[in-house]
Amino acid sequence: MKKGQEYEGTIIRIDFPNKGVLYYKEEDREYKVVIKGTLPGQKVRFLLTRKKSAGCEGRLLEVLEKSEYENREPLCPHFAECGGCTYQKLTYDMQTNLKSKMVQDILNPVIPDYEYEGILGSPMETAYRNKMEFSFGDEYKDGPLALGLHKKGSFYDIVTVDECKIVHEDYNKILKSVLEFFKNKDISYYHKLRHTGYLRHLVIRRAIKTGEILIHLVTTSQYDSCGESKVTTEEELMRQWKECMLSLNLAGTVTGILHTYNNSLSDVVQSDKTDILYGRGYIMEELLGLKFKISAFSFFQTNSLGAEVLYEKAREYVGETKDKVVFDLYSGTGTIAQMLAPVAKQVIGVEIVEEAVETAKENAKLNGLDNCTFIAGDVLKVIDNIKEKPDFIVLDPPRDGIHPKALEKIIQFGVDKMVYISCKPTSLARDLVVLQERGYHVEKVCAIDQFPMSVHVETCVLLGRKKSTENILYGYVDVETKDTDYLKTMKGCASYAQIKAWIEKEYGFKVSSLYVAQIKDKLGMEKRENYNKGENKAKVPHCPPEKEKAIMAAFKHFKMI
Repeated sequence: MKKGQEYEGTIIRIDFPNKGVLYYKEEDREYKVVIKGTLPGQKVRFLLTRKKSAGCEGRLLEVLEKSEYENREPLCPHFAECGGCTYQKLTYDMQTNLKSKMVQDILNPVIPDYEYEGILGSPMETAYRNKMEFSFGDEYKDGPLALGLHKKGSFYDIVTVDECKIVHEDYNKILKSVLEFFKNKDISYYHKLRHTGYLRHLVIRRAIKTGEILIHLVTTSQYDSCGESKVTTEEELMRQWKECMLSLNLAGTVTGILHTYNNSLSDVVQSDKTDILYGRGYIMEELLGLKFKISAFSFFQTNSLGAEVLYEKAREYVGETKDKVVFDLYSGTGTIAQMLAPVAKQVIGVEIVEEAVETAKENAKLNGLDNCTFIAGDVLKVIDNIKEKPDFIVLDPPRDGIHPKALEKIIQFGVDKMVYISCKPTSLARDLVVLQERGYHVEKVCAIDQFPMSVHVETCVLLGRKKSTENILYGYVDVETKDTDYLKTMKGCASYAQIKAWIEKEYGFKVSSLYVAQIKDKLGMEKRENYNKGENKAKVPHCPPEKEKAIMAAFKHFKMI
């Protein structure tokens, strides 16, 4: 295989989150190729973009034959161009089955024995999101102004998604109106390479239960460079835009209109300064009988009804909390903490985002809860200063999981039970390896789909502390490339069987435990006794170069070197 050449093949499986895998045979060599955005069973034409000994990567050019999973037509007219909803051509049962299998495939190699409770679906497959972040740009170079989501496989091109199916119709009405308003003005969007332009993002929040809407325009402070500034002041422009938004016939109620200045070079929504043009800077949402204030920059689960399913399962796993102190680590706006507080002695939440902590405090007060304490800071640094000792710990970390040093401190509390909520099963599996090594066992696992039609899935895990000094099983799970920097402080491990199985799968030939031990010895690594000694001083065969290369690749794969 040569980089830059086109090839054809059939996807045999999907690795989380959306990495299709095929094997391409050429002469006496078989190559593993990863192609994102594909489905098992699809015959595809692809361009080879990366070639390495451990595997190759390709870019999808065309689906030549459909997968058996593709059992319906796309619901959204933007499906072909938008990179958001990969699973639109799958019925919802098919989507959840595929996600459930991926979770099990990731966790089974690292958990010896556990109860898998299957996957719980979202109450709504469409119009389920309570937040969307749209970008200004153009659909092609120097094309007309666009407002929407990034085109599939592109960092710059924007698709105007004014018929999006995962949001309420109010979102589409607002998007169309905002785009039409600015299209008629001499105002440019922000160019990421040139760092010039005015319009950056439109962020909309709409509460599922209350119908309250927050409309949030994000720009740079470069309005004076726009042609429109010669005829209209920025203040007048914002007034006109506000009136335009308030004139819309929406099912929900606009409770706030904001204008945020963001002059950072990175393509993220953040605030240098925020002006409230109308109403207030937040919406109210309800979950499981509690009220929550959600500000412009607060983290909140994007599927309100799906979050209720998730938190009901978490509450079930937590069980009886009467007279107990509960730590809610990575607590966000304090949703889980406040659901546990009515039946707990005390709940202490730790969250690194200060605005989220302030919102959590306000929400607790709003719900009449006086036994919740929220602390702003990094879990790694903060938990050393908390005087109270937990009886139970809930973990809900960001996608990359828990920092190894923070995880070690959490383990040292020695609580009998923990609940771990994860939005990325590969990070979860990595942390579960450590937790099991340190005396915990996985009791139950349940997957929860909060993101219909997308590749993402949540996982809720109940862990219990082992009561005896039983043998601990070691394992390792492959992680995505962007996880590797995070793992530099952790040393990987793998059994001889895992190493040999990986080599056979990736290289197509077998290696003996003797050869593995020889390379370990060569590197000064610990190995089993007598593995490199022949019986009765018999001559020991030496590992051939091609097998040594494969073993070294396996060591790197399992982060052993």
